[in-house]
Amino acid sequence: MTNRRAFLAATTALAFAFSASQALAQKKYDTGASDTEIKIGQTVPFSGPYSVYANIGKTQAAYFKMINDQGGINGRKINLIQYDDAYSPPKTVEQVRKLVEGDEVLFTFQLIGTAANAAVQKYLNGKKVPQLLASTGAARFNDPQNYPWTIAYNPNYVSEGRIYAKYILKEHPNAKIGVLYQNDDMGRDYLAGLKSGLGDKAASMIVGEVSYEVTDPTVDSQVVKLKSMGVDVFYDASTPKFAAQAIKKLADLGWTPVHILDINASPISATLKPAGLDISKGIISTQYGKEPGDPQWKDDPGVKAFFAFMDKYFPEGDKLNTVNTYAYSVAELLTQVLKQCGDDLTRENVMKQVANIKGYTPSLALPGIKINTGPNDFRVNKQMQMMKFNGERWELFGPIIEDTGPSG
Repeated sequence: MTNRRAFLAATTALAFAFSASQALAQKKYDTGASDTEIKIGQTVPFSGPYSVYANIGKTQAAYFKMINDQGGINGRKINLIQYDDAYSPPKTVEQVRKLVEGDEVLFTFQLIGTAANAAVQKYLNGKKVPQLLASTGAARFNDPQNYPWTIAYNPNYVSEGRIYAKYILKEHPNAKIGVLYQNDDMGRDYLAGLKSGLGDKAASMIVGEVSYEVTDPTVDSQVVKLKSMGVDVFYDASTPKFAAQAIKKLADLGWTPVHILDINASPISATLKPAGLDISKGIISTQYGKEPGDPQWKDDPGVKAFFAFMDKYFPEGDKLNTVNTYAYSVAELLTQVLKQCGDDLTRENVMKQVANIKGYTPSLALPGIKINTGPNDFRVNKQMQMMKFNGERWELFGPIIEDTGPSG
């Protein structure tokens, strides 16, 4: 009996030691993660010319408060540290260094803007700190070979440009296209996508290209210049403030070309309302998420959950502003990625999981849209549907279009 007891005690001790070592082996942490929290960092233009995007940061802070109230992710609370960079790249550099070297975050999340992300891409990749779900669609942020620690969330601007080109070739094959674009990676990518999609017809169809700087007070002179070139399709690759100015100037001039507006500038609250809903009628863009004000989604479970979230956690926010639905969707996707990480909260595993999303359907995605990523394809959103503004809301039309081409 004594031997039997000794044997049982030994096996129990062995089993206990094994399970303890298994538990230890399963829990892996890098700087910024522990048994109780996941520390993440973000820069947001809370001030400056792009403060319209401040709501992204506000909505995401509210979302993670909700997640924390629900017990966190795998038992860990999200500690989201946010700094204002005023959409100024030098300030982004300063704040991101502070997040990485001072606050010691596990990764950066949803840094906002193409120029801001470009300013810190090499730094973060050099430090092997994930630049996760960056708020930009520039092709340079979906380049796993050269920048394995960077992944963008937004639809790729080149892909979106190719989708507009398909639409123009089908509906306006003899168009004289005039391009207004922001003079940065975003604007240039939209122009490159349009040219790529038009192919050998680009040279004859594009009759004018004019750019503006984010520091310019208005784009009035650029719009006047394009009108003088006989343009009948106005391809507007801009951001809300400048898109609103362009819409107003078109109306002032009594000029009514087909107006194609990129997805960044499509929010009704941020662009069309300030410009004037009546003069925005007929504008064409694309979408991949449900428009919260669209009556067809009034009984949709995802939209209902979003409204309930806004009522409780961000009551001062505009429930119909797609900047807020966008922010909510990215936070929801990050939650999914962190769930997939389990107890392996290393920077390497975070990147592994974000590049291994299979058939994920976000709650606010248009029906038929799924997210799939892979180690060689960091594009998160590759599917979109065309839409037209009817004076009150966007109306979807046509099928879901997927850009299967290269990311840039």
